[in-house]
Amino acid sequence: MQLSDYDAFPTVLPIVVEDDLFFYPFMISPIFLSSQEDIDAASHAMENNSLLFVTSTREGREGEREFDAIYSYGVVGSIMRKVHISDGRVKILFQGLARGVITAAQSGSFPRGVVDIIQNEGYNQLKVDALMDILRDKIKQLSAVNSAFPADLLRTIEENDEPHRIADLVSSMLKLTKTKAYELYIENDIEKRLLALVDIIIEEIEAAKVQREIRNKVHSKIEQTNKEYFLKEQLKQIQKDLGVDTQREEEIAHFREKLESIKKYLREDAYNEIKKQ
Repeated sequence: MQLSDYDAFPTVLPIVVEDDLFFYPFMISPIFLSSQEDIDAASHAMENNSLLFVTSTREGREGEREFDAIYSYGVVGSIMRKVHISDGRVKILFQGLARGVITAAQSGSFPRGVVDIIQNEGYNQLKVDALMDILRDKIKQLSAVNSAFPADLLRTIEENDEPHRIADLVSSMLKLTKTKAYELYIENDIEKRLLALVDIIIEEIEAAKVQREIRNKVHSKIEQTNKEYFLKEQLKQIQKDLGVDTQREEEIAHFREKLESIKKYLREDAYNEIKKQ
């Protein structure tokens, strides 16, 4: 489905609020609905062949559905499938279509509001192309030390020329807080958005390098400890095979040390007799 298949914007849409995930326009993703407000909003969209607006709660406001607890920017999309689960929840398969923003809230049995599509600002093609080249290069560096970017995603980023699409793809793969993800999402100046992503990825590269160095040091230490233990066990086995009782040798050496410490208190003939034992 495309936006052109629905009513013109701005338009009133039912709103589903997600507590844990942050969605992007290109996503096709399942959403599990547990609150009655979200279930009613999804049902309304299905019954009326309506689009759905999906947004997230602000950090620290999870579980709340008041308009001051949710972000005004989100994703306009359609419900591809809706299934009732035995535990009372509802699962929908949501297809994101475009970035949108709530311009006015409306009261009712479930969240709804006037939603408009965000139109991307114009940009300097040469500057943005250069920034995208830098971003792609940094992503390759990150993928060499971190498996967050699978090969198929790297190909998509390499082949796609739409900067906002690339920014969404990259953002979706980074471990960002909801607040940081939202700040990047609502930034309509694509140059600023790409620069911010480059900075984040540089930090990720440095962090990944440090983590790898620590893992290598820990691994080397474990290997050294295991090697020392193995060699000691080998030595014990060799001594055993040769009939050398290392424990008895240690006991005799300890006894002789004690004997020497009390030598001055013994008569010479007594000392010599004990030493023979």
